[in-house]
Amino acid sequence: MPEEIKQLVEEYRGGKLSRREFIQKAVVLTGSLVAATTLIDTLGSTYAAQVDPKDPGLTSKDVEFKGPGGTISGYLTEPKAGGKHPAVIVIHENGGLTDHIRDVARRFAKEGFVALAPDFLSRKGGTEKLNPKGGGLSNIRELAPEANVAEDVGAAVAYLKTLPEVGNVGLTGFCWGGQQAFNAATQVKGLKAVVVYYGRTPNPPELIEKIEAPVMAHYGGEDKPISDNAPATAEKMKEYHKQFTYKIYPGAKHAFNNDTNADRYNPEAAKEAWAKTVDFFKTNLKG
Repeated sequence: MPEEIKQLVEEYRGGKLSRREFIQKAVVLTGSLVAATTLIDTLGSTYAAQVDPKDPGLTSKDVEFKGPGGTISGYLTEPKAGGKHPAVIVIHENGGLTDHIRDVARRFAKEGFVALAPDFLSRKGGTEKLNPKGGGLSNIRELAPEANVAEDVGAAVAYLKTLPEVGNVGLTGFCWGGQQAFNAATQVKGLKAVVVYYGRTPNPPELIEKIEAPVMAHYGGEDKPISDNAPATAEKMKEYHKQFTYKIYPGAKHAFNNDTNADRYNPEAAKEAWAKTVDFFKTNLKG
């Protein structure tokens, strides 16, 4: 795939282009409307999961729970083994609740967590309605404003607390979801740990004062200006006496954990970040 088209695909998947804008630019690069529309349709291709949806060691299912804006759909996966488990809420990327995010949830379940991946597009009809072919939604911020996401995270915490097998609750998010996780941490009570994957700092940064849980953040070295702002974020967290640890992974791009995107996926960075994430949650959610 030529570099110009690769860059165009990255911009679309990153939510920087609408479908119409993508097609207009792709027509110029490919010289054909048919080729352009075929290209965008392939972006929702089948995903090979790391953890089988029917993994015999897990119980995985679609769920619904009540939120301030109505019913929230989601995906719940947990170890079949009995007893109490810590829980992790997973905030999806700007494509909505995709097979990839369900797989990420199952990866947490394989590590011994109850994992809940809500569909934060539920208020507008859900991911299947709004984004049936996948790809990034350029209007995700209008479809799921920060205030609504934070409210729905709070509802997810409340729902998990009704499950007898759930102990302490943590929160993570990726890309758009990383920013939403960081922001939700300034508003939602009851969180015991937060992990941010390449997400922007809460705006204004003074909101950091309201964070209760320790925070870990992962940034791609090539993901500027987000990674460039990490030291300032660390200083602000220190100013408000908040626990914060982060790493910038050299050579890694935005969305380096997303193994559905060959142009961005960085297996070395993803593996290290995942190990740190699991250890961080196990340490802070125990008890």
